Amino acid sequence: MVTDLRASDLRVGGLSRLSMYDWPGELVATVFCQGCPWNCVYCHNPHLIPPPAKTDLAWNDVLTFLEGRSGLLDGVVFFGGEPTLLKALPEAMRAVRDMAFSIGLHNGGPYPARLDEILPLTDWVVYDVKAAFADYERITGVPGSGEKARAGLECVLESGVACDIRTTVYEPLFNEAALQRLSSDLAAMGVRNHRLQLFRSTGVRPAA
Repeated sequence: MVTDLRASDLRVGGLSRLSMYDWPGELVATVFCQGCPWNCVYCHNPHLIPPPAKTDLAWNDVLTFLEGRSGLLDGVVFFGGEPTLLKALPEAMRAVRDMAFSIGLHNGGPYPARLDEILPLTDWVVYDVKAAFADYERITGVPGSGEKARAGLECVLESGVACDIRTTVYEPLFNEAALQRLSSDLAAMGVRNHRLQLFRSTGVRPAA
């Protein structure tokens, strides 16, 4: 496999070699990208938040694995962490597409310009809307994250790429008023299909 991507270019925090959950209806491998600019209190992959954390899997190893799954898997999903944190993501997606795999992306939109760049390379997007945009900071811990998320969602909606817009309902941070604010924000953007999913405690950091 000839590639310009080194392990340090696309930091891989994990690999699920077969998943039927990360892209419903498709058999996929899931690449977990290391690093996220947000620190959501209910994150179920907290080990993937620190960008400099040590990883044991090189991107070239992932490509070698995928070569052996050609014709057996439908696609590859880039998960996180937050995949758009990694500047090498477009090159990684092109390498996967060159191998004739479809591409899925799970993201939350902290880098709208990067997201807009890679949407033409993407066949399906899960967009994680965490709350009403004015409520984001209390979840992510990052000022201005709500406006980034709004801009990212606009990119997805304008792209025409198939998408699953969803929100994890973490009850300590969601009451009826919070859900109403979220619904109002999404309706104002023209979102018609929005899915709520229940919080899962598996993998979440213990409460302080």
